[in-house]
Amino acid sequence: MAGSLLHVNKVKLQSYGSSNCCRISSYPRNLGLFSYGQPHFRGIINSELHLKKIVSSNQSICCSRLKPVSALSSDGAHFISRETLQVKQKNFEEWDSLTAKFAGAANLPFLLLQLPQIILNYQNLVAGNRSALLAVPWLGMLTGLLGNLSLLSYFIKKRETEAVMVQMLGVISMYVVILQLAMAEAMPLPYFVTTSIVIVSGLILNLMKYFGLLNTGIWKFWEEFITIAGLSALPQVMWSTFIPIVPNTVLPGSIAFLTAVLAVSMARMGKLSEKGIKVLGSVSGWTATLLFMWMPVAQMWTNILNPENVKGLSAITMLLAMIGNGLLIPRALLTRDLMWFTGSTWACVFYGWGNLVCLYCFNSISREFFLASTFGFLAWIGITLWRDAQVHGNSSSFTSLKELIFGH
Repeated sequence: MAGSLLHVNKVKLQSYGSSNCCRISSYPRNLGLFSYGQPHFRGIINSELHLKKIVSSNQSICCSRLKPVSALSSDGAHFISRETLQVKQKNFEEWDSLTAKFAGAANLPFLLLQLPQIILNYQNLVAGNRSALLAVPWLGMLTGLLGNLSLLSYFIKKRETEAVMVQMLGVISMYVVILQLAMAEAMPLPYFVTTSIVIVSGLILNLMKYFGLLNTGIWKFWEEFITIAGLSALPQVMWSTFIPIVPNTVLPGSIAFLTAVLAVSMARMGKLSEKGIKVLGSVSGWTATLLFMWMPVAQMWTNILNPENVKGLSAITMLLAMIGNGLLIPRALLTRDLMWFTGSTWACVFYGWGNLVCLYCFNSISREFFLASTFGFLAWIGITLWRDAQVHGNSSSFTSLKELIFGH
């Protein structure tokens, strides 16, 4: 009876010498199929790999007699476990593919976001109304342009193709606006020439990096450059937001510039610890994200100081900003990229939805428009958190957020 059970279970037992211990001579050979890396697979996979290791090293795995087990229950349990893993693997891959498509789809609202401004500037230039372009702050556009360029380099290193396309579109569209401002003499020519050199060089270097054609030393120099530029721009932009309440000075940017140069120089000379080098490597991405995060703060501060300017805001523009950044959130959460998730969520809440709140409070949009936008945004966030927890095998969405923030 025991012999027949062992035969049905396809487990071959061999005796070695006078030892009473048993050895398993066959084991699953397609474990690699399930080694995708999801947290809920690790325990099962590690157990099977450990078993495989023991078998390959001819170590004993039992020193007592095996008890007969029902062939049906044994094989059935093994089959269901493997089938469940395959289903979960498939669900993860489907969500991975879908979030990548969401990130790619974000290009459309972001394109529509800049297109009206580009068309309006073109019409004013053709009509000879160059003074109208003075209303577009070239310094703010330049800050956003540098932010896009820094994030482009960040996502190229991560090989996130869809996010790379979003940032590439941002760089090109903002540069077109700056070109129009320079044509209208709304932006000083020396600043435009310098900006053009940086943008063209940055695009070429990033494309070469993406296709694996760039020397490592040149890429390192570029990363150091955008690190210094980002650290210098961030405090200066934050300070300038509150002028004339605070003095008009370049001191914050100058201090940040010297600090950034010192940090990069110390890293070059090997004076920074391993942790310090790691932090410095993430600075360019975080400063670019913080620059974008500061833009809605500046906008809302302007709304507070000049409530009548709220009527000049476009509800459609704010909605497009919320949709574009919202489409990036699922991908950022799935890849456990805290910087990406923070920037996209902040932009949704403060730049998109936050300005819609201001428009609603000043009766610039209808209640129906505001409520539809609000409930749509909340539903999207809820579905994102639920789906991410499901594909990762987490019992709660808070677990997914914990893994995002703390990395485990």
